[in-house]
Amino acid sequence: MLGICRGRRKFLAASLTLLCIPAITWIYLFAGSFEDGKPVSLSPLESQAHSPRYTASSQRERESLEVRVREVEEENRSLRRQLSLAQGQGPAQRRGNHSKTYSMEEGTGDSENLRAGIVAGNSSECGQQPVVEKCETIHVAIVCAGYNASRDVVTLVKSVLFHRRNPLHFHLIADSIAEQILATLFQTWMVPAVRVDFYNADELKSEVSWIPNKHYSGIYGLMKLVLTKTLPANLERVIVLDTDITFATDIAELWAVFHKFKGQQVLGLVENQSDWYLGNLWKNHRPWPALGRGYNTGVILLLLDKLRKMKWEQMWRLTAERELMGMLSTSLADQDIFNAVIKQNPFLVYQLPCFWNVQLSDHTRSEQCYRDVSDLKVIHWNSPKKLRVKNKHVEFFRNLYLTFLEYDGNLLRRELFGCPSETDVNSENLQKQLSELDEDDLCYEFRRERFTVHRTHLYFLHYEFEPAADNTDVTLVAQLSMDRKSVIQLDLANTKKAMIVPAFETLRYRLSFPKSKAELLSMLDMGTLFTFRYHVWTKGHAPTNFAKWRTATMPYRVEWEADFEPYVVVRRDCPEYDRRFVGFGWNKVAHIMELDAQEYEFIVLPNAYMIHMPHAPSFDITKFRSNKQYRICLKTLKEEFQQDMSRRYGFAALKYLTAENNS
Repeated sequence: MLGICRGRRKFLAASLTLLCIPAITWIYLFAGSFEDGKPVSLSPLESQAHSPRYTASSQRERESLEVRVREVEEENRSLRRQLSLAQGQGPAQRRGNHSKTYSMEEGTGDSENLRAGIVAGNSSECGQQPVVEKCETIHVAIVCAGYNASRDVVTLVKSVLFHRRNPLHFHLIADSIAEQILATLFQTWMVPAVRVDFYNADELKSEVSWIPNKHYSGIYGLMKLVLTKTLPANLERVIVLDTDITFATDIAELWAVFHKFKGQQVLGLVENQSDWYLGNLWKNHRPWPALGRGYNTGVILLLLDKLRKMKWEQMWRLTAERELMGMLSTSLADQDIFNAVIKQNPFLVYQLPCFWNVQLSDHTRSEQCYRDVSDLKVIHWNSPKKLRVKNKHVEFFRNLYLTFLEYDGNLLRRELFGCPSETDVNSENLQKQLSELDEDDLCYEFRRERFTVHRTHLYFLHYEFEPAADNTDVTLVAQLSMDRKSVIQLDLANTKKAMIVPAFETLRYRLSFPKSKAELLSMLDMGTLFTFRYHVWTKGHAPTNFAKWRTATMPYRVEWEADFEPYVVVRRDCPEYDRRFVGFGWNKVAHIMELDAQEYEFIVLPNAYMIHMPHAPSFDITKFRSNKQYRICLKTLKEEFQQDMSRRYGFAALKYLTAENNS
């Protein structure tokens, strides 16, 4: 009888709420349409009728209002779904649904009932409330070392940012390589409401180096054990992730699970989805001790404050020392030690539902999870083979990963409405510069691009660099071959010289690259190669004097001419490219003109060359060819650049105007 009453109360409450919310929404929108007793238009067309242009603040207010309206509409739809379910079921049937559980989805003592951003508590309660505050900061810790890990962690971060609605604080335990790369990346990324702190992984090596480890992650695979000691003492809880993780949902849903921990539960883990810890994968397989199948540590919820009070540091060290006497080394790094501790202290664990760590290892049984769970939340590529792992559904998971791998991270620079974020000087300066631009200017997009800060990922590939003692290092910013003895001979480090690398091209998609100048000249004579853009833009490289280059054995000097745009090798302190020229057109021309104005000598290298390979037209050159306004804007920018040159260099810059008029 009590169950029937509860069901009727829920049904009545849902019915009243469903009726009230549309009315409240209408009142909210109606009230928002008045300011100082006068009606204010919410329509863009009506707004334009009252003022010639929107202000930035009114635009933000309108967007905020639209977001709120969408949220209310979503709540309406959710209530309608609940109401329709309640109407279609009898009291006994509703009681049955409350008691129904799925073995692969259940946590320790709770079941997951509600999704869509609201995390369920005890299913017997009359009301469900969100347990993550709107602007509550979510803390995430990741161990990241080396070039490969720095690439993987960016894909992970993009998947988290894509779904998130809360401020994030990343705690990155990184070696010097990863810190250099990721510090630059996040600094240039400028994502609002994201903070990043680094912890020196090299300083932590002594804490775990005494543990022999056979896992491919090496010593860094043990560092999650010392997070209670490494992370700030006032940090109470943190989500710990491996770098080979991809999120398919809002990480706030996982953060909310902390509120389900009871008693002495301090670790949130998903059960291991292979038979590794059962010891039956092969003959004489002897894994570390674990509770049943054991737990996977690719996703961990850590209650740091309680772990410290339990003396976690002492607990895991004693366990590791005892087990290593018989096991000699770990096979799965920190995971073996976590499981050995849990074996002795099972009360420490809150078992997360399997969808929080769908493991794609070589011997995975994860299919038993997603066969029963329609809403996968976290994919874990916990195999050395990564995307090449054998799994009949791997294409689905691979596509999810590749979506975020290729996703434009600049699109994730979105504000969290209603959540204050720390002041960022770079971001403030950027906004100030953008606010000074005229959005009605037909060339606004060009002018805006010159202030855009692009994400910078240093050393995307493995990079070994040892500075040369004689200061003759060369950074190649294009695919070319050049002899560094030229650098010494021409005294590039102490003189203002621009060394020209002659450019050629082929129309063939497959080409055996010439190994010598003689071989290149032979291909040039046979028509396999051509001088660069000879048939469409001869002026761009004509001053290189290819006829002289054919027989040259020593570097020779050439003079600047209008529209000259060779590929050059220069000192790193040379003038930068002018940022107003983005996309297609005049970027190299303007740079060479600037070098000439600063009295750089143009020296052609006799034994160096580069070859341009055919490729599909870029998006920008397509716009240049098809869009008249694009060409008009480019001409306007050229004129502005030449005026700037005249102001900077005075009489010496007249030759550029004269040459342009005569060309």
